[in-house]
Amino acid sequence: MVVHRSKADAWLIAVLAISILAALYGAIVVAARGSIGDLALAAFITGIGAALPLWLMLSTRYTIRGDQLLVQCGPFTWRIKVAEITGITPTSNPLSSPALSLDRLRIDYGQRASLMISPRDKDKFLSDLEAARRGAA
Repeated sequence: MVVHRSKADAWLIAVLAISILAALYGAIVVAARGSIGDLALAAFITGIGAALPLWLMLSTRYTIRGDQLLVQCGPFTWRIKVAEITGITPTSNPLSSPALSLDRLRIDYGQRASLMISPRDKDKFLSDLEAARRGAA
């Protein structure tokens, strides 16, 4: 099993950090009102506005385990059989994907499915994926 962390662009980390700070500020303002309902709302704001971006930042990774590529990003998980990968191309497509950088790889698999990822060390990732592909053949 080989785990590759996502490369992270500074601008995206800044956007996520600002959203976390804004959520925390909002929660503090609401909690300052002091009622039980306000405290519950503050906890909800913090949970959604701060915890989710933090979860995405800390959990985005790509694991090659046997004949599968496991892509994890917060609450989302993709399982791709290495043998079903039909192509891998570099891209900087900004569409939403389990990647914390615009320095991405587009993985085409199955019938017209694709996913963009951003491993920190693309060359090592590709080498590990090729080794898994040879092992699965």
